[in-house]
Amino acid sequence: MKKIIKKVWNLYKKYDEMINYLIVGGLTTVVSLGTYYFCVYTFLNPNNAFQLQIANIISWISCVTFAYFTNRIFVFKSKRTDKLKEAISFYGSRIATLLLEMGIMFVFVTILHFNDKIIKLVAQVVITILNYVLSKLLIFKKK
Repeated sequence: MKKIIKKVWNLYKKYDEMINYLIVGGLTTVVSLGTYYFCVYTFLNPNNAFQLQIANIISWISCVTFAYFTNRIFVFKSKRTDKLKEAISFYGSRIATLLLEMGIMFVFVTILHFNDKIIKLVAQVVITILNYVLSKLLIFKKK
């Protein structure tokens, strides 16, 4: 049993950043989807193109704020002292992926009339992968 635990621990240590990102990314997705679903089930109509995007933006703000702090602390373990610059870079990169997500939602939900909840989930997978690449290469790169 100790050998198995040691092997699992060694694998975790080898891939800790990616594993932590998947965990944090999953939690970020829960925050995003939870916020989005709360908006469209309580006070915004996803069949209205404007309200659909408002729900998406509210969802984005909540999940990016959550993602910045969790990525900084648990995934990339940033030691940068210029936190404001780092946060601005993080939010800036996320604006690019927000625009992509808004485009996906507009095309597949507003124009093609696919189910907004399913498309939101699919978009989250695409965005999560792209956000990891941007964070790793641009925001939290090791000096």
